[in-house]
Amino acid sequence: MEYIGIQAQKRRNDFRSMLLLFMFPCLVLGMVYIFFLLLAWLGFIEEAETEGHFWLSVNSVYLNSVPYVLGVVFVWFTIAYFLNTYIIKVSTGATTLERKKNKRVYNLVENLCMSQGMKIPKINIINDESLNAFASGINERTYTVTLSKGIIDRLKDEELEAVIAHELSHIRNHDVHLLIVSIVFVGVFSMVAQLAFSTISSLSGGSSKKKNDNSDGAVILVLFLAIIVALIGLLLATLMRFAISRKREYLADAGAAEMTKNPLALASALSKIAKDPNIEAVTREDVAQLFIQHPGNKAEGFIGNLGGIFATHPPIEKRIRILEQF
Repeated sequence: MEYIGIQAQKRRNDFRSMLLLFMFPCLVLGMVYIFFLLLAWLGFIEEAETEGHFWLSVNSVYLNSVPYVLGVVFVWFTIAYFLNTYIIKVSTGATTLERKKNKRVYNLVENLCMSQGMKIPKINIINDESLNAFASGINERTYTVTLSKGIIDRLKDEELEAVIAHELSHIRNHDVHLLIVSIVFVGVFSMVAQLAFSTISSLSGGSSKKKNDNSDGAVILVLFLAIIVALIGLLLATLMRFAISRKREYLADAGAAEMTKNPLALASALSKIAKDPNIEAVTREDVAQLFIQHPGNKAEGFIGNLGGIFATHPPIEKRIRILEQF
């Protein structure tokens, strides 16, 4: 696969990040409108006593809610912007890799960065014997390359250098910007669905004898509608994310081959990673997409088994074949 150029890829990913940022509130507002439509259809919204009363009632409630919805979206993105590094670090169990404990890794990272005129990112380690790595961050202050203990210990120098070059390519191409935005994008719908499901489970399992069955039934019905709408939003957001960032791994592989002038080293590293990519601490699918190879028990998780349509990573065998053709 021909590498399309650093600046072109940066501009493309910056545009896609902005597109996702624009699409997110639009999708949220659309899902909220569908939610109010369902509520009105079930009689939870009082109808206006005018012609076209159904739509008038829905539109009135919806328009009143728009400022609050946009406020929640703004708060969500503000929190994610300032806390994304911490959230990812906690979600993966990563800690800072100290230079005195592994000068080998620092030397590899620094040599690659100097050869490309890049600022040296932070380096983290995941205390897991499996083989995997990822890059994250939204600016030079937060750019981070994270490596598992297994990948540091079990790869040769040229293989580890190629993996690091792959992750630096993600940073150089601004893939990390796009991935962080997509994690935030998808996460809100997943959170709403989980909260609604947890509340339904709590209400359904209540043992109070004095509870009002009709009231609880209405609440459960509303929450069930929220789950349906959130899942629809999650599906649409996921489809948008995959459509926008499908080729990022191929481009990072090509960038690593260009950076190290040794594509076979990355091909060899990927072959070893494919045998043991599972990182036990990683349970969130949105965070899993950051890694060089999906860190779940299966190559792409449940969604990825549907013919590869929803896969966050291309088949690693195909990536190896392309590298071997360089």
